[in-house]
Amino acid sequence: MNYVIKSIIPIIIGSVILHGMVKGVKVYECFVEGAKDGIKICIKIFPYLLAMLVAVSVFRESKAMDYLIKLAKPVVGLIGLPPELVPLAMVKPLSGSGAMGIFAETLKTYGADSYIGLVASIMMGSTETIFYTITVYYGAANIKKVRHTIFAAVFADITAIIMAVISAKFIS
Repeated sequence: MNYVIKSIIPIIIGSVILHGMVKGVKVYECFVEGAKDGIKICIKIFPYLLAMLVAVSVFRESKAMDYLIKLAKPVVGLIGLPPELVPLAMVKPLSGSGAMGIFAETLKTYGADSYIGLVASIMMGSTETIFYTITVYYGAANIKKVRHTIFAAVFADITAIIMAVISAKFIS
């Protein structure tokens, strides 16, 4: 069984190549064209991505995140979110890797089977790195005005956090 699991990706790639060859598609040329397009997209979105990463780093290093967390603690008590998870809720929309670090520390401190660990796990699976995603996708599509996207995405994240709290209460 382990052999099948390890070979699934090569089987899929081989199947796609074989299917293309049977249909008369020049597979290698299509791959090269796709790679060229991918490089163009990477170059196109790089300034947006760099700006986002710099903004997140400046925000964290300026200690503004710490002040924002202190302000948010009384508010999150209203929805039942443990105060220990405020940093995760604040960082996740900004940085997936930063959120993963906070998540790992949370599980190490409180345990995966604790209520806090359970809520954190559900939050990690149901929330999104909003600003990173918007930066990458809108940058790739060359969209300058995000209009209602940020409001809708933040609302969806807040809903996901509330549902994480409710779900964890039912599970534990």
